[in-house]
Amino acid sequence: MTSIKIKYLSDQIEKLQYIENKSDWIDLRAAEKFELKAGEFKLIPLGIAMELPKGYEAHIVPRSSTFKNFGILQTNSTGIVDESYCGDNDQWFFPALAMRDTIININDRICQFRIVEHQPRIDFIEVNQLGNQDRGGHGSTGKQ
Repeated sequence: MTSIKIKYLSDQIEKLQYIENKSDWIDLRAAEKFELKAGEFKLIPLGIAMELPKGYEAHIVPRSSTFKNFGILQTNSTGIVDESYCGDNDQWFFPALAMRDTIININDRICQFRIVEHQPRIDFIEVNQLGNQDRGGHGSTGKQ
């Protein structure tokens, strides 16, 4: 088991935990209350800072119910936190764009994360042909 140092920057949010037998993603919670109007952008503090192990990064994405429940989108689609972002005040945030008027309360679960090992170094080799069967050149069906 890998251990990760975590600093809670809010005493009002619940501690991180796995939801047993459900997923290996871990929910993150809003650390402050916000009222957002449609079209408004806000960096929502998540109330934590971590020291990730060398060679690892965190991928942060919305929960599947985030848009339905709160009407917000994560503006960077997927947030990436690498191991260099590890200071006492390097708080994680959720960049939210409100698509409707909404209220986000302290402790609302708005996103989730997982820890992923860095991609290995890749060398690209330029070729004139790949030598594989074509699938039609557009998506999985090859149809436009």
